[in-house]
Amino acid sequence: MQLKIMPKKKHFSAGRVPLILFLCQMISALDVPLDSKLLGDLVQPPTITQQSPKDYIIDPRENIVIQCEAKGKPPPSFSWTRNGTHFDIDKDPLVTMKPGSGTLIINIMSEGKAETYEGVYQCTARNERGAAISNNIVVRPSRSPLWTKERLEPITLHNGQSLVLPCRPPIGLPPAIIFWMDNSFQRLPQSERVSQGLNGDLYFSNVLPEDTREDYICYARFNHTQTIQQKQPISLKVISAKPGKERPPTFLTPQGTESRKEELRGNVLSLECIAEGLPTPIIYWIKEDGTLPVNRTFYQNFKKTLQITQVSEADSGNYQCIAKNTLGAVHHTISVTVKAAPYWISAPQNLVLSPGENGTLICRANGNPKPRIGWLTNGVPVEIAPDDPSRKIDGDTIIFSNVQERSSAVYQCNASNEYGYLLANAFVNVLAEPPRILTSANILYQVIANRPALLDCAFFGSPLPTIEWFKGTKGSALHEDIYVLHDNGTLEIPVAQKDSTGTYTCVARNKLGMAKNEVHLEIKDPTRIIKQPEYAVVQRGSKVSFECKVKHDDTLIPTIMWLKDNGELPNDERFSIGKDHLVVTDVSDDDGGMYTCAANTTLDSVSASAVLRVVAPTPTPAPIYDVPNPPFDLELTNQLDKGVQLTWTPGDDNNSPITKFIIEYEDAMHEAGIWHHQAEVSGTQTTAQLTLSPYVNYSFRVMAENSIGRSVPSEASEQYLTKAAEPDQNPTAVEGLGTEPDNLVITWKPLNGFESNGPGLQYKVSWRQKDGDDEWTSVVVANVSKYIVSGTPTFVPYLIKVQALNDVGFAPEPAAVMGHSGEDLPMVAPGNVRVNVVNSTLAEVHWDPVPLKSVRGHLQGYRIYYWKAQSSSKRNRRHIEKKILTFQGNKTHGMLPGLQPYSHYVLNVRVVNGKGEGPASTDRGFHTPEGVPSAPSSLKIVNPTLDSLTLEWDPPSHPNGVLTEYTLRYQPINSTHELGPLVDLKIPANKTRWTLNHLNFSTRYKFYFYAQTSVGSGSQITEEAITTVDEGKLAMASRQVDIATQGWFIGLMCAVALLILILLIVCFIRRNKGGKYPVKEKEDAHADPEIQPMKEDDGTFGEYSDAEDHKPLKKGSRTPSDRTVKKEDSDDSLVDYGEGVNGQFNEDGSFIGQYSGKKEKEPAEGNESSEAPSPVNAMNSFV
Repeated sequence: MQLKIMPKKKHFSAGRVPLILFLCQMISALDVPLDSKLLGDLVQPPTITQQSPKDYIIDPRENIVIQCEAKGKPPPSFSWTRNGTHFDIDKDPLVTMKPGSGTLIINIMSEGKAETYEGVYQCTARNERGAAISNNIVVRPSRSPLWTKERLEPITLHNGQSLVLPCRPPIGLPPAIIFWMDNSFQRLPQSERVSQGLNGDLYFSNVLPEDTREDYICYARFNHTQTIQQKQPISLKVISAKPGKERPPTFLTPQGTESRKEELRGNVLSLECIAEGLPTPIIYWIKEDGTLPVNRTFYQNFKKTLQITQVSEADSGNYQCIAKNTLGAVHHTISVTVKAAPYWISAPQNLVLSPGENGTLICRANGNPKPRIGWLTNGVPVEIAPDDPSRKIDGDTIIFSNVQERSSAVYQCNASNEYGYLLANAFVNVLAEPPRILTSANILYQVIANRPALLDCAFFGSPLPTIEWFKGTKGSALHEDIYVLHDNGTLEIPVAQKDSTGTYTCVARNKLGMAKNEVHLEIKDPTRIIKQPEYAVVQRGSKVSFECKVKHDDTLIPTIMWLKDNGELPNDERFSIGKDHLVVTDVSDDDGGMYTCAANTTLDSVSASAVLRVVAPTPTPAPIYDVPNPPFDLELTNQLDKGVQLTWTPGDDNNSPITKFIIEYEDAMHEAGIWHHQAEVSGTQTTAQLTLSPYVNYSFRVMAENSIGRSVPSEASEQYLTKAAEPDQNPTAVEGLGTEPDNLVITWKPLNGFESNGPGLQYKVSWRQKDGDDEWTSVVVANVSKYIVSGTPTFVPYLIKVQALNDVGFAPEPAAVMGHSGEDLPMVAPGNVRVNVVNSTLAEVHWDPVPLKSVRGHLQGYRIYYWKAQSSSKRNRRHIEKKILTFQGNKTHGMLPGLQPYSHYVLNVRVVNGKGEGPASTDRGFHTPEGVPSAPSSLKIVNPTLDSLTLEWDPPSHPNGVLTEYTLRYQPINSTHELGPLVDLKIPANKTRWTLNHLNFSTRYKFYFYAQTSVGSGSQITEEAITTVDEGKLAMASRQVDIATQGWFIGLMCAVALLILILLIVCFIRRNKGGKYPVKEKEDAHADPEIQPMKEDDGTFGEYSDAEDHKPLKKGSRTPSDRTVKKEDSDDSLVDYGEGVNGQFNEDGSFIGQYSGKKEKEPAEGNESSEAPSPVNAMNSFV
């Protein structure tokens, strides 16, 4: 008998390892195991097991070996093609094939050249069941050519200049590795200033005098042939007359501001930026609109090279390198595109079928661009291969139906794009074989209790056998309640108990026969430490003892080992180990640490640790107050169906009495690793009677609590699986709602594993029509949460019940709930639709309700579709916009707000249920009355003149009736923004332009404009505009301002002021004497026609003409705003010199208004300007 021991470390590993083996067997089960003892008579198509790489670079100094190994039954024969044609190895004495394989050996060391055998090779392995082919193997000899001879001139540079030393190595196969060294074969030092680029060139951001040397040598190493080629030395001299001029960075490579880079998926993306400048620039990298991948981003060559490993399509985008020094920065953007050679999504897998069975080969690959899929059979394109009636090709899938033995073949899937290809072989092997069990007989499995047990039963057969397990000689087949039957034949007992011990029989059956095998299972008690070592604080020089009492299975012999700090105990006679104790005498400071007791058997191991703290001796050590030590030695007794007694041993109370114990449980079957509260007992008890639920795999732990706090949990007790019972509750949240007119979907919230009370949880779903006399219809379903009843009448109330059951029995009878089968669209349209127009924007719609039976669902309400009717020409130009209003419930009327006045509307009404809308009622049209119009669409002022403005407008976009007229209201606005009198003007409705005359010049007006219908006035639109200014006055003012800035004009004004002062003095003297002077003298005093009074409002000269000869107005003057020229009454008129017509005379005829300083301000024209320094103003200032 063969002994098989389950792994002992980490109890879950016993399940994990067989699961990996199981997954492997699932894959290999498609293949026929070539075991000569068990399956020596089975045939199998060839399978390629080893081949040379697709790109095969060979050493021309050694023999060429092109590998091709394959397996099959009978053993396959091999043949080769070279460059697409048959390669006859018998005709070439240098070529031999390795015996028993397809590997070619080409002997070129004795004679011949490697270049002669350069080409594309493909191997074919063939037997009576088919032919498998290898990849296309491209054989190329490695090359390490010499450097072309060249004359290199010495290089002379000034301190601080940039430099690139070219390498340009010869093109070899594979490409050479480049490095720079000197004549002594010492690598040249590199830094942020001097570095080697990806192309092999040596870059200097700026040169220094210490860069001067005559032996800059570029070396190319060809690893395949282990040769190194050398370039001619380059001489560099740096002139250090003065420091170089500092400059901002520029890029040496790449050139320009943008470049592109393409890389294949899975490769390493390398981006390079090398800059020159003084001081030496620093390189930074960023990815635009993204971040650099954290774990795949690396920097090389002093951050001048950015590398991203394992690139994918997600790494495409714009990468920016930034070169920066103290004088500036420069950017370069590299646009990266990631393409992809084909890669497998699902490679085809071997098929083993029996005659008459069906199967599929699936070949799915991805790439960028998307790869093309091609099929071959036995190495021949399927399009020209012999026809097979059992085969049907559908793109990336081959479907086999009703296969026969002649259907056996090897199929090749080729997925290719411009960047490469994938080739996979998968055979279809049609066999008719009775079952065979491959596991050895009478294996003995030993498992620790409460851990999983896995009993193997590897098998083969075609058709695929079914597997059953039996326990004992007369036992019934084991079912998946407390057992798990894996697809690879393995039987799993999730929680092995003592009663699991026994003999188990594996039986494999198919239509051709039966095979069986027996294995044996023994369940062992777990090893436990029932008395653990405890934390200890001892004084230096004293003795300490750690206790470790172990309880184990009687048939297992444990090995006890003591460790200190996870290592061996010191080799010191002070340490003595007894049966259950470790004693340390004469304790020193070095003895402090963690001591571990480890107990090992062949099946399991346990350990417990405690810390030793060494302190200095104290005369009276203070008591230690702490939380209790955890309880230990948990045992289960009086095991009943729904109860058990738990006992334990309390730990040390640490000088604070224990007040209570807290008991928790874990359900390893349903919620492993989660602990729940079970009970609490007083601190004086060490036993508790626990009430349990059916079909739960219990483990218990206990915590102690005192006034300081709660202890850590104890070790878990042994597991206890309670017996199954019928469920004691039913599912909740039961509902019945139809999703289609002819179904009823019954849903519920299922019970969880703890509530199931036993294996085989199922649900009995019952239903019947509520209003009928039908019997209940019932069906039992698996542990799901939904059942669909088909073929129901539309929208009928049903009574529904969902009852839980398991392998033991049924839950209590559930209460019935009501549901409805699926809804369908309503059948009838609302009738007698009536419209009452309330006003120009509101209408009320009435309709008769539809019969409730015709609704065929839950009545949700009525929906009104209404739209504005349009002429046929408009309808063709624009889609009719329909508006929708929904009225909830069984309403029979509704209001339509927001209608457009003076419009024709059409509406219809539909009933709505949970499924959708019913048919529409007959369209009903109605008219809305006139309303007030909207504001005119636009209003603008054009052609402003001195006394007129022209208004242009567009009619209202929504006239809402027939326009009767427009109303224009306007008023002036003065300089202080005060509004003048309002003028009303009615304008015919057919006008879109109107001119207002006789307005004041240079005046701002505000306009209010609105349209009217017979109903009333609409919204107004406002605008402001200004009449034009008198250009003559503006020109003269401009001229005066220009003259007033001249020096000669200022001097002239001073002279005139002095003259006027003298004249005033003379007049004053003559007046005091009573003398009179004629007006003519006054006029002579103002003989200069250029000196005229200035207007106060805008500083321009007054508009006067020469009275004697009536000459035309001076250049730059204009007529008044009323287009009339003032004619002077007399040459002697004093009006010209006064402030207006209000000047007065004395009794002696002298003019006193001129000297009185009296003035009347004229109305402002626009913004007032400050007074100009005119003679009159100057004169007034002296009076």
